[in-house]
Amino acid sequence: LARAAGKPVLVDPKGDDYARYHGATLLTPNRSEFRDVAGSWKDEAELTAKAQKLRAELELDALLVTRSEEGMSLFRARDVLHEPTQAREVFDVSGAGDTVIATLAVMLASGASMLDAVRIANRAAGVVVGKLGTAVVSREEILEDMGE
Repeated sequence: LARAAGKPVLVDPKGDDYARYHGATLLTPNRSEFRDVAGSWKDEAELTAKAQKLRAELELDALLVTRSEEGMSLFRARDVLHEPTQAREVFDVSGAGDTVIATLAVMLASGASMLDAVRIANRAAGVVVGKLGTAVVSREEILEDMGE
């Protein structure tokens, strides 16, 4: 319904039946969730092949695999973007995935490009993991983290 109305559908997947997310705009599994569904990979080329296969099978606009200390990788039909993490001390990863998808939603809803949304979501998650416990991040904290 949302896609038919021209609204983006962003999904933080749960379980291993990804068929239910067919046609979503963006799926954001973490590294472990993606491995459970697509199988292991030995290098970036194999990761890209598995990600693009899943993205195409599910007819997603994009697949964003969050990869902890390796950053996040965005797979779209015509390009792949790897956004590395910024070096920082990690205190607690609780809520990092929620921060990513919430930031993506806000950015995309406000008219940002997918690439800009991913870059900002990566920064937001980086700020959150530097806090103890489940935390939130403010616009000001993101801007400060970006040096603006």
